[in-house]
Amino acid sequence: MKYTFLLAITLFMFSCGNKKVIQLPEIDHAEITKISDVSAAYLFYDETQPDSVSLNRKNLISTTNWLVNVDKRLRLKQVIPYIQFLQEKKQNAGHKNPNAKNYFSCHDTSSNNLGFLEFTDVIYHEERIRAFDKKNKQESEPNQKVFINVISNDSIPIHYASGSCSTSNGSKKDDLLNGIKSDLLHYGNVIIYVGYHKNISFQDYIGIKSKLNSFELGNAKISNHEFITD
Repeated sequence: MKYTFLLAITLFMFSCGNKKVIQLPEIDHAEITKISDVSAAYLFYDETQPDSVSLNRKNLISTTNWLVNVDKRLRLKQVIPYIQFLQEKKQNAGHKNPNAKNYFSCHDTSSNNLGFLEFTDVIYHEERIRAFDKKNKQESEPNQKVFINVISNDSIPIHYASGSCSTSNGSKKDDLLNGIKSDLLHYGNVIIYVGYHKNISFQDYIGIKSKLNSFELGNAKISNHEFITD
């Protein structure tokens, strides 16, 4: 089995004479552009399957870095169960490499080449942020928390745990995310929880996640807990 990378946009896989295609999600600028010692998994958009998803993981080696190639047309509710399955497979593998990471493959539009977004430590939850926060409050946590709920690419309500709330529906994504960055500069030790609506596309998920990860947030920290909800 092999794949060919074409213009950093589409992956073509050839297996037993059959061609499969993955349209990679696009990001503006990738902080990670080179990874060695890798094996790959593929989540195809496949309308012949009951959930429109087809997973190929035959060549994964537990001790390597994993590249997970996901078609950008898929919805989070289709993708996340498979991502969790792959995470569990690696965690429960008999042979482990503590330095091996997990990455999503992307099309870096700034260089028209491959880029990668790490998700090794991400923990996905199917519950709302406030419910999780209420159950897991600790005295050592910062007083200020920010809850970001991504409803769609252009609808991202921001809730500050101090009690103030702003909802910026209809704003352009980049303007809205830069507004979040500006707001956070007024706070000290902050933890940011991000939730994503289960029906947003994998493209929107990766685009927003990449933008948030690119911000210099000072003492603010984006939590590794992510929330996939209605």
